[in-house]
Amino acid sequence: MAYEFLDGVDLLPQTPGASAPSIAGLRAFVAVAELGHFGQAAAAARVSQPALSQALAALERNLGVALIERTTRRVLVTPDGQRLLPAARASLESLDALALLADSDREPLAGLVRIGVIPTVAPYLAPPMLRTLLKAVPAMLPEIHEDQTARLLEALSTGAIDVAILALPVGAAGVAEVPLYDEDFVLAVPAGHPLAGGEAIPLTSLVETRLLLLDEGHCLRDQALEVCGTVGAREAGSARAASLSTIVRLVEAGLGTTLLPATAVRAEGSAELGFARFRSPAPGRHIGVVYRASSPRAHEWNLLASHVRAAVSGVAEWSGGVRVSRAP
Repeated sequence: MAYEFLDGVDLLPQTPGASAPSIAGLRAFVAVAELGHFGQAAAAARVSQPALSQALAALERNLGVALIERTTRRVLVTPDGQRLLPAARASLESLDALALLADSDREPLAGLVRIGVIPTVAPYLAPPMLRTLLKAVPAMLPEIHEDQTARLLEALSTGAIDVAILALPVGAAGVAEVPLYDEDFVLAVPAGHPLAGGEAIPLTSLVETRLLLLDEGHCLRDQALEVCGTVGAREAGSARAASLSTIVRLVEAGLGTTLLPATAVRAEGSAELGFARFRSPAPGRHIGVVYRASSPRAHEWNLLASHVRAAVSGVAEWSGGVRVSRAP
């Protein structure tokens, strides 16, 4: 049997009467493979489940291989499916790039833009960012996906999101990074704590506190542990939480202290909470936009980054401990 090859992968068996894979079939295959569920895949593709199943079955007939194993409890990608999945994704990305090139009059960033944001950034950056984006690009339809770094990078690699706003560097292959801003960490303590109101406390002060951190999987937890490691401070292991807001409530209750990014101070502040800033150079993190290096829309993602920088610059409350990056 003869085959046509795409990037070294035998994609289409050339048998009499066989037709080329349809776009609908490829999209159905990729959606089912990534989501592991026919109903969710149909919803993501905005088609009915029978239509999605028919498109996938037609693709399997045309290729002459089974791509998906259907069981009563779950959906599995077959070995042939695993082998052909990268080529299917590449084909769809090439088709999307062709559509973008053909639509040369389209306004940059117009239409649906799926933006992933980590949970320790989303509550504080999303409101001013969305206001700025919608004012600058009224035709944009932003869709926010809040999740931890590892899952956002996976969603980025599979095309489930277009860009992500993450702590840099991400250390992942195949992505491009655009810096947005740097921010200091601030120590949050119960009101009345001896460190409350401190403006230049030494980093060694952490050794004397009972530090509360986020659950595993949050990059802020890893960053905080790295800071603690430089002075020998340790986490108080009795309490963890999935959100900064919950950690802050525990601090208010007197259970310990925590490190907050500077952008969170105003939103999380209360009468029961005090803050202390570290002596320069203060510990902190770098935040940026991350996108697939292969994306044909790189110029748009750099434009999006410039709008986000404008949003950060325009919020006066963030001026303390936040420094906006220069455009590359």
